[in-house]
Amino acid sequence: MIKIKKYAAIDIGSNAMRLLIVNIVEQDGKEPQFNKSSLVRVPIRLGQDAFTVGEISEENIDRMCDAMTAFNLLMKVHKVQSYRAFATSAMREAYNGKEVVDIIKDKADIEIEIIDGKKEAAIIASTDLLHLLNTDETYLFVDVGGGSTEFTLFSNGKIVTSKSFKAGTVRLLNEMVVDAVWDEIEKWIKTNTEGFEEITLIGSGGNINKLFKMSGKAQEKPLSFIYVNSQYAFLNTLTYEQRISELGLNPDRADVIIPAVRIYLNAMKWSGARQIYVPKIGLSDGIVKAMYYGKI
Repeated sequence: MIKIKKYAAIDIGSNAMRLLIVNIVEQDGKEPQFNKSSLVRVPIRLGQDAFTVGEISEENIDRMCDAMTAFNLLMKVHKVQSYRAFATSAMREAYNGKEVVDIIKDKADIEIEIIDGKKEAAIIASTDLLHLLNTDETYLFVDVGGGSTEFTLFSNGKIVTSKSFKAGTVRLLNEMVVDAVWDEIEKWIKTNTEGFEEITLIGSGGNINKLFKMSGKAQEKPLSFIYVNSQYAFLNTLTYEQRISELGLNPDRADVIIPAVRIYLNAMKWSGARQIYVPKIGLSDGIVKAMYYGKI
């Protein structure tokens, strides 16, 4: 006898918004299965507003309301039993972020919680991440978003330390990440990884997922530092238009993928990692699992 629950997660990031709907299959004597039923991504670049002007524009508030109304309808069609909606860097930095939350609640009947980088990293860690870790090894988990990058160091299957930095793809595109921030990231990575013999990176985020997909590798295989470095050099030889027409990248991916890969490369270089694994995990996956296990 099986029982199926339907949960949904809404991830409001700096580069895009996502609705993930998951079927959770429960069966006596077995671990629950989390099967993706639907994933909808809407490229509303809130970070462009929040990081350059300091507020979410009227146009993007309207687009958010339309998207959230659509998400609400989709959840009803799928008969979702429970959902959580979390907003990250762009919404927490926009001075009208809380006002936007109230507008969306009023117009789309979606309740949004604005979370900090620490909670974001903890929710992502609620995914299958710990099951992927070989407990006697050390991993640096790097989640690159539009507004910030979260770093978490794992050793012996446990979190050693974590930190969020205001260095995301949209900020980098707008030349808003000064050298001092890069220096701070380098110092943090080197200081926290120097006592470990060997470090392996785990990458999370839409850009590293796309780079991995382009590699054609099997899901459980890592990308090498040499491969990531060569792809970074290759992407830089192409114009924005060529990355769309020749590589088939979405317009909102074709510009941010280069600064994202730069962050992963620097993390590999500063930690001495020679490989990066790219499991299919993210904030929305973490939200669903954290909901199910009563962590949020």
